[in-house]
Amino acid sequence: MIEMHYSKKLNEEVQQKFKEHYGKDCGLLFSPGRINIIGEHTDYNSGFVMPGAIDKGIHCAFAKNNLNSIRMYSLDFDQELIISTDHTEPVATQWANYILGVFAILRDKKLKVSGFDMVFGGDIPIGSGLSSSAALENAAGFALNQLFDLQLNSVTLAKVGQQAEHEYAGVRCGIMDQFASALGKEDHVLQLDCQSLEFEYIPAHFGEYEIILFNSKVKHSLAESEYNMRRATCEEGVQLLQKFFPQVKSLRDATLEMLEQEKHEFSSETLNCCSYVIEENERVSQASEALRKGQLQKLGSLLFASHQGLSEKYRVSCDELDFLVDLAAVYPTIIGARMMGGGFGGCTINLVKKAAKENIIHDFQKAYRAKFQIELESYEVRLSKGTHIINSQNYE
Repeated sequence: MIEMHYSKKLNEEVQQKFKEHYGKDCGLLFSPGRINIIGEHTDYNSGFVMPGAIDKGIHCAFAKNNLNSIRMYSLDFDQELIISTDHTEPVATQWANYILGVFAILRDKKLKVSGFDMVFGGDIPIGSGLSSSAALENAAGFALNQLFDLQLNSVTLAKVGQQAEHEYAGVRCGIMDQFASALGKEDHVLQLDCQSLEFEYIPAHFGEYEIILFNSKVKHSLAESEYNMRRATCEEGVQLLQKFFPQVKSLRDATLEMLEQEKHEFSSETLNCCSYVIEENERVSQASEALRKGQLQKLGSLLFASHQGLSEKYRVSCDELDFLVDLAAVYPTIIGARMMGGGFGGCTINLVKKAAKENIIHDFQKAYRAKFQIELESYEVRLSKGTHIINSQNYE
């Protein structure tokens, strides 16, 4: 059973806390975090990404309460919030907004949702960039879908989660995180077209290698402002290209030849950002082919190339992430590495030879501590199933 990959302890804890607080049986679901193999900062440019759900995520217990209230309890923060279903504006408690936003959006779509209880806990490390927010949004959406028989599919629920992130958390994210968490498949990645939302599952068999994440344990304060600036720069590039190529609606429609032809119109910053996105979209296509053919060395080289582009052209890396990727390049038992996520902190993703992983983790921790006086964290993750109901209780 797929559930055996997950934390039984957390499943038991959320159920126990639910019975203590609300005195009844409950449904149970798991909503995973995600990794992204390649395709970074391409999602909001209507491009291509290659994410996958992982075996770390949000464990959630839920039931109707037949009240005009939403009762939510976070194990991680040891905190309960009770909100009237008539007053679901964003609140100061950030984690609650992911749940409230999903509820409010479903209600605004004229779907019949009402009071419910929810207890959740996670084993996604906070601030690691593994999309705990998307996992929680999907947990809320899938729970409400089950409780009130809304009959919404996983793609629709992912879109609802994204809308909640925009309107209640104030983050103008792309669709990748919610999509990967909702539609993940064991031992597969998704190749997702972020414009059409067409996708296919690509088998991801890493043989003698496995995915190791190194958490830099930093999040530089400029991350959010720089993220917004990169979006604006890409939009500027599209507007410039449209003067000469009206068919370009987003950077996924552009080519390097177009950029070269009109490069005198661009600042160096805009030229670099646009060329990175175009090249990264091509790397996603090449990575898909490499996985299908079992060409892991090729896949690894694409990861290193992706990081170089993110660091030098898109300029969303930082000293800590560059250090970890440069260190990975020294080891023949690591065939690929890059920063993952928005940048300026978070994790690197590494393809590491299984037989060497213990020595590598030890070496990386020692080197990172010596360089930055920070204790490096590492996580072994496997590609797993998307958000799903674990049991089938009567949730009344």
